[in-house]
Amino acid sequence: MTELYQQQRAMRAMRRAAMQRGVIAILDIGTSKIGCLVLRFDGPETFRAADGVGSLAGQSAFRVIGAATTRSRGVRFGEIDAMQETERAIRTAVQGAQKMANTRVDHVIATFAGANPRSYGLAGSIELAGGAVREDDIARVLAACDLPPIGEGREVLHAQPVNFALDHRTGLSDPRGQIGNRLSVDMHVLTVDANVARNVLHCINRCDLELAGIASSAYAAGISALVEDEQELGAACIDMGGGSTGLSIFIKKHMIYADSVRLGGDHVTSDISKGLQVPWNTAERIKTFYGGVYATGMDDRERIEIGGDSGDWEKDRRTVSRSELIGIMRPRVEEILEEVRDRLDAAGFEHLPSQQIVLTGGASQIPGLDGLAPKILGQQVRIGRPLRVQGLPQAATGAAFASAVGLCLFAAHPQDEWWDFDIPAESYPARSLRWAVKWFKDNW
Repeated sequence: MTELYQQQRAMRAMRRAAMQRGVIAILDIGTSKIGCLVLRFDGPETFRAADGVGSLAGQSAFRVIGAATTRSRGVRFGEIDAMQETERAIRTAVQGAQKMANTRVDHVIATFAGANPRSYGLAGSIELAGGAVREDDIARVLAACDLPPIGEGREVLHAQPVNFALDHRTGLSDPRGQIGNRLSVDMHVLTVDANVARNVLHCINRCDLELAGIASSAYAAGISALVEDEQELGAACIDMGGGSTGLSIFIKKHMIYADSVRLGGDHVTSDISKGLQVPWNTAERIKTFYGGVYATGMDDRERIEIGGDSGDWEKDRRTVSRSELIGIMRPRVEEILEEVRDRLDAAGFEHLPSQQIVLTGGASQIPGLDGLAPKILGQQVRIGRPLRVQGLPQAATGAAFASAVGLCLFAAHPQDEWWDFDIPAESYPARSLRWAVKWFKDNW
């Protein structure tokens, strides 16, 4: 459990260097599509005359100068299944974005779904020597958090301090410079299947690209789809992708829980393909143009031409009613939402002051979902779209691009994580991450 964790600090340094050079790429590796955005970091003054969009949530330091998407190949359940196929798809997306941006990119920040994420809440506290809280005090209190046994073959993907307490005062976002005697911290740690993460790293390296950061798709989608007051008061983001559905819970602008369900929009397409006995591409087209989850009397009369090129004249001229199609789609959509509800219940979501739920991702665009979801998940449900960022093409502003846009914000304004601090080895407890500290001291 060392490889990915050791690389996080190196990736942070790489991202800072890439941003200073001015160009970095965003790579969203999904089950149904692979998207690439090229960002230029030139500062806000450059864009004011050319683009009338003001800064939203502080994202004024960059502009999207290139964008491309391609159909995903070799990815199942958000995890790489066929390395060479995925490598070709990534190369296609990156080359298309580079061509539009008219520049070459060497560094990418990637996001992926799946990998069986698990959340842990850690706590630690230290006595202060007196005086103001310094940077090394933050490092010591983070080092005082004991990492529980996370299991064989797991890696830490995110390790973010979400709350600080100084003596009797809690709820501090940044205690540096404040005076007290005892400093405590609550930290959220997200772990993923190590082999899945390593496959993503290896695939990107095979594309002659350097990985400058990696993030969970559910986390990135939450950053872009939740508005500021939802992130502050407590909200859940449900990112309904093709092969998996990501779930993240935010409060006080920090992610405190993440999970995923291995079901998504592709499973709905698969049901249509099997139920109507049509090829996958035909089922996807029918779902996109005629799909829904609510049937009315008019849907019994509306006929959908299935089409085909099997050579059998009768079979290729078949039609089905829209209510039959909805009868195939609705049970699977309900199953996905019920799985999400079980995860939310396990996380204690009902105890948050606000129970807002935001649905995003490509599969959230199924007509009628905004009426079905409140019946299963609770009343406060809305369909979310990602925040507007400067230079983003109109085709990339839909809910399917929530993770990609969130990754742009993650690149421009990263939250503090465990590896941003220089952890002192001598203060490290035995059960913590001492192996990482030696690596840090030897290499940085």
